[in-house]
Amino acid sequence: MSNALLKRTGEPRLAWAQLVGSGWGWRDLLTLCKPRVVAVMLVCSLVGMALATPTLPDLSVVVFGLTGIGLAAGGAAAFNHVVDRRLDMLMLRTARRPVASERMPVVLALAWATLLSIAGIGLLLWQVNALTAWLTLGSLIGYALIYTAFLKHATPQNIVIGGVAGAAPPMLGWTAVTGQLGPEPLLLVLIVFAWTPPHFWALAIHKRDEYARAEVPMLPVTHGEAFTRLQVWLYGWLTVAVTLLPFVIGMSGAVYLVGVTVLNVRFMVWNWRVWRGVDPKAPLAAFWFSIRYILGVFGVLLLDHYARLWVL
Repeated sequence: MSNALLKRTGEPRLAWAQLVGSGWGWRDLLTLCKPRVVAVMLVCSLVGMALATPTLPDLSVVVFGLTGIGLAAGGAAAFNHVVDRRLDMLMLRTARRPVASERMPVVLALAWATLLSIAGIGLLLWQVNALTAWLTLGSLIGYALIYTAFLKHATPQNIVIGGVAGAAPPMLGWTAVTGQLGPEPLLLVLIVFAWTPPHFWALAIHKRDEYARAEVPMLPVTHGEAFTRLQVWLYGWLTVAVTLLPFVIGMSGAVYLVGVTVLNVRFMVWNWRVWRGVDPKAPLAAFWFSIRYILGVFGVLLLDHYARLWVL
């Protein structure tokens, strides 16, 4: 066989060897899905499912709904890794991500993201309902394309505008059970939407230098830390006000009011520490507490829901 023919037939094998043997593993595929973020989203979706019905939601809806939403969310996260790979290379927090570190080929990450997204949306269409599938697709496009590819680099209000996509999980859980929208699921979206800016801007303060080096127009970079700390404080109060609305409209009762009040006090203590700007560790600590806070808010919503059913 000629050298030219050997070269031609060897090229596909070499490309495949480079793809398979480039140092990535199944943990990298899992990392692309941002499992911790997806876990929080699924908890919020599950609460939406539970609140949508006066009894326990149908088990098949829960299983297929959470699986479909989780797969689509993982796909959106994987697309985020691909779109943001050059930015991730410049930031210490993200430089070791599979695509950013060039441990995993872009084409493989894209294939994985596409597979997860199609599987998730398809499962929701097949086993849940069309409304939930299309709303999930809209959230996926909003996060992976509109926010990551455009808004993130276009405006310091990126996290506020793009927060709509990240706020969808409790609504998706609700529509998975009921097949329709209403004021209650939209209020659940509003809670997550109001919470997102103080949650993320606290991290942005901590990572300000990295965002500046990567030329990403996050609020601390464009308007300074003092202004961002004030926004964390003000949006924190907006979050407190919004989290009281379920009690105001009769969606929840006394158990929720007591629980969310305790959570809000602690939440605002951390936001106050961020606003003061005295403790350099406060922004990161506030960021981590805010994750426990939003889980707590939905947890007490769920507790109140079933406590009221038990009393009735």
